Amino acid sequence: MFGRMYEDHDVELGLFPPGGRVLAIASAGDTAAALARAGHQVTAVDLNPVQLAYARARLDGAPAVTGTAERIMAIGRLAAGAVLAAWRPAALAAFLRLDAPAAQADWWHRELDRPAVRALARTAMAPLPAVLPNGLSRAVPTRFDRVLLRRIGAGVARYPNVDNPWAWRLLLGRERVEEPLRAGGVEWVHADIVEHLGAVPAGWYDAVTLSNVLDGPAPAFAARLATALRHAVRPGGPVVLRTVQDRSPLPGQPLDDRSLLWGAVTRVHIGD
Repeated sequence: MFGRMYEDHDVELGLFPPGGRVLAIASAGDTAAALARAGHQVTAVDLNPVQLAYARARLDGAPAVTGTAERIMAIGRLAAGAVLAAWRPAALAAFLRLDAPAAQADWWHRELDRPAVRALARTAMAPLPAVLPNGLSRAVPTRFDRVLLRRIGAGVARYPNVDNPWAWRLLLGRERVEEPLRAGGVEWVHADIVEHLGAVPAGWYDAVTLSNVLDGPAPAFAARLATALRHAVRPGGPVVLRTVQDRSPLPGQPLDDRSLLWGAVTRVHIGD
């Protein structure tokens, strides 16, 4: 599903206690790798064995591949570049080298967020419900094309592009600096996240990051997850949650992140 992750792992790096035992959703491996390189003892869990094997291979140095999410975004960029020169790779690279949010916001609204691009984005995003799992497709906001363009505009007006790897990844489809994703010492677990949390000793983890696991499942899953977290995470330990939804249903304190993608990123502390 994902060849790369669209999560600003600086959120976790600034929040988690140093050298902690932490749990992450494996996904494409980026967050697990960042946490491991920072000295955490990382367990990466995923229910999808293909995604888990892919993340593990990436941390061993295998190249990134194009997932379903990247293919959809590439179609949108290609279509936009066909009708608007500002969306072609060289012009986007120039935009992404800017380091002043005010100038970036002006460029975005003047050159990139144009009526023709909005129409193309709507067409490109139309297949999204068909390629996503049923639960996740219900979580994606209506007219996600419009929502996503709004989120990108807000993000480039706030964070410098030049050192924001998630802006490069989302808008240009490549890394700001291309290098293999390598990290060692990660424990890889193929499991349902709730079952895994319930099986470890009480207070086993110092911190947990769960991506957007609450997007899609029925409300009963959230209740089971909360019970499992109270068991598996030490009192006061932070839990990071993300959602693609436009109006966040998440508990906890909102956090800043530079990914340009999420509707909300929040933290809760076990025991609050």
